[in-house]
Amino acid sequence: MNKLIWIVLAFLSGAFLPIQAGLNNKLGKAVASPVHAALLSFIVGAIGLIVYILITRQTVSWEGVKDAPRYVWIAGLLGAFYVTVIILAFPKLGPGLTFGLVVAGQMTLSILLEHFNILVAQQNSVSYMKIVGVALVVLGVIIIRRY
Repeated sequence: MNKLIWIVLAFLSGAFLPIQAGLNNKLGKAVASPVHAALLSFIVGAIGLIVYILITRQTVSWEGVKDAPRYVWIAGLLGAFYVTVIILAFPKLGPGLTFGLVVAGQMTLSILLEHFNILVAQQNSVSYMKIVGVALVVLGVIIIRRY
């Protein structure tokens, strides 16, 4: 049952991305700057996380923060890049094509990260069926783009 909850939450987090993109796009138009919209989105998200941490009384290992590899901080830059690109791409490509490409990119890189055991819990080799799965997603993106 625990795995089912995570499956539902993962699905919902993906389902919310087009809503977030649409809202951030409207914010970008309102403030006349996609980058400022991304920044404001991150500020609101940070405030939400701070409130959650305070309500749930979460703790942090400051020693762990200090000892974390320096490259992990790139994650924040990648998040900022993602949100900003989505704000810019969403009105030009539409939600279907934008997120079809996002999913295709995620699946492609995920398979490579698993195959080469980079940033993952366990190594999983690339298989023919995984390549077929990614190819079907890419085919779906092509179909969305053409029709």
